[in-house]
Amino acid sequence: MQRESGRRRDTGGQDSEAVEQVLDELYATPPSAFVSRREERAAATRTAGRKEDARRIHAARRPTLAAWAANLLTRSRPEETQRFLELGQALREAHRTLDAAGLKELSAQRRRIVTALSRQAAQLAGEAGQRLSPAAQREVESTLRAVLADPEAADRWAEGRLEVSLTPPSAFPSGTAAAGPARTETAPAPRPKSRGTAPGTRARDELAERRRERREELERAEQEAERAARHLRDARAEQDDARESLRRSDDELGRARETVTAAEERLRAAREDLDRAERERREAEERGRTAADALAGAERDARASARRVDRLTGRGRQYGSSD
Repeated sequence: MQRESGRRRDTGGQDSEAVEQVLDELYATPPSAFVSRREERAAATRTAGRKEDARRIHAARRPTLAAWAANLLTRSRPEETQRFLELGQALREAHRTLDAAGLKELSAQRRRIVTALSRQAAQLAGEAGQRLSPAAQREVESTLRAVLADPEAADRWAEGRLEVSLTPPSAFPSGTAAAGPARTETAPAPRPKSRGTAPGTRARDELAERRRERREELERAEQEAERAARHLRDARAEQDDARESLRRSDDELGRARETVTAAEERLRAAREDLDRAERERREAEERGRTAADALAGAERDARASARRVDRLTGRGRQYGSSD
């Protein structure tokens, strides 16, 4: 598949290959866990000193649920994806050559295949714990129709990194009109009207011209509406990412505050222990001085008593010799 060959050949070195693997992992992650996983991978890459790779990872935008399901389909069913891409190429070629009857038959086949693949995408999403709403499943079908009609859309889907669902071009043949890129066709120049042209013919020509102009205006309006809707989806995704980053920052700030509070409590307890130890030391020193004074007094008393005993003993011997 192109996703494995064209993109990986351009990477330079193991670091670039690692970034591609991280991006593949992110776009295989359910949207609800995308932002936290992205921030975790970007932080790890930044810590490893690869700032540019971290910036690229951080720039990855969370896919919508429908876009994620379309990515999941191409990653989980590579063989069917390849056949579907080949079918789109064959259909685009056939639309340039087949008549209206052949286009009608191909369009019926296309609808059956798109419906079957969109159901597979919904089943895969359900197995991953994500239920697709009917609106999301219709967006998956829109993406698959775009893949069949537009080679650029086919390349984007094959990479497996869609951020939003794709919309098929309005000029894709419906099966009842002649083939050809309606957006790039130019209407044939009107023939010069002679003075003999019937009023009914001129009215029909003018009506056809007004219809052509309205079709072109409608196509331009649809393109503008699709761009506006895409910008709106992108803005909402960016807002969701910002809210998730703010929530993570608030959580980290709360944990830091708790750590500081605990450290301050330990510091107060340590200071109290220090004050108590110093107070006990002063009391012990005071008791030591008191005991030393008592000991010195007791020693003086003991010496005085000993001297008195010695004096009394000497006098007694004197009295005994005189007898």
